[in-house]
Amino acid sequence: MRFYHWLTRLLFPPKCVLCGKLLEKEESDLCRQCRVEAPEYPNRKSTLQFLDSFAAVWYYEGYVRKSLLRYKFHNARSFASVYGRFLAMKLLKTHPEGFDVLTWVPVSRLRKVRRGYDQVELLARAVGAELGMEPVRLLKKIRHNRPQSGISDAAQRRANVLGVYKMVSGQEVAGKRVLLLDDILTTGATAGEAARILRTAGAKEVHCAAVAAARK
Repeated sequence: MRFYHWLTRLLFPPKCVLCGKLLEKEESDLCRQCRVEAPEYPNRKSTLQFLDSFAAVWYYEGYVRKSLLRYKFHNARSFASVYGRFLAMKLLKTHPEGFDVLTWVPVSRLRKVRRGYDQVELLARAVGAELGMEPVRLLKKIRHNRPQSGISDAAQRRANVLGVYKMVSGQEVAGKRVLLLDDILTTGATAGEAARILRTAGAKEVHCAAVAAARK
């Protein structure tokens, strides 16, 4: 087993998930420079409707943005475990009391087929492994809407996601504190609409967390 790990490291040397630089022996996940310079997202109260709180690891810019685009659109699935570790550490600091249930904002069936995976579901499984929680699929996307990344206006983004989610049949959230995961938050329209469905279904609280969020 030790030889296997040595051979794997030799053939596929680990790289920084953010900048792609080869890691030194004593480094893991991120290089020393990115650990220091990656734009950390501060703890803030949520101003988004239907969300009780929001947390993110970094600002969505620079190497963080490039890394997430590779993860989301270029099959860099292995990044999920690293993102999950950092996001779990953030959540343990901001919400030491924990949550009743962990779920995620799902992509449409068509987008999952085209991409080959649901990047937020992978993130949820990684975060769940760190927090000792099994992710539960509470929401499903019932309409393949236009990608939010192609819409700049906040009002148009809200309109684009209105009514695209519904609860999975048989799932109950009444009275529960729900942790809702997403990969990136820009205007908050997608997370807000998902939270609206959960609150309508009776969730006591909905707390959203993402790998990165826009500076605005």
